[in-house]
Amino acid sequence: MSARALLLFVFTLFITTMLGLAAGATWMVVTLYLGRPMPWLALLFGALLAWTIRNGVRPPGIAAALLAAFATALATVYVNMLIAAVQIAGNMGMGLIEALRTAGIEMLWQLARLALTPADIGWATLAMLLAACLGWRAPRKRERVDSVNR
Repeated sequence: MSARALLLFVFTLFITTMLGLAAGATWMVVTLYLGRPMPWLALLFGALLAWTIRNGVRPPGIAAALLAAFATALATVYVNMLIAAVQIAGNMGMGLIEALRTAGIEMLWQLARLALTPADIGWATLAMLLAACLGWRAPRKRERVDSVNR
């Protein structure tokens, strides 16, 4: 593997990770604004992540499909961890950043895992499958319609 290919691989993983984290943070804002959990939004964010990865990070194919599924899973885990941190912050009278630092990744992961329901897991699985399918599939080519020839 050449240095260029390795650097491209690392950069692709970094971009995918940042996209997944950004999607999870956006999902948390929507969830907090509406005041109830919305696991079905995983489908929307999975489709958006797949479209973004397919059109901006990797061309359609197996790599784009795996990256889209990974980003969707990361967004799902991250939103649950952020919601756990928000609940800790609210119950303890702390700020969100202070709650994130105090709780740590391990505690937030455990709280997020305990809060998962079978429906949450089902929506996340469906979203990962959707993201993988959309990342795999090449976008359809549009036919140009000449208005002059009609």
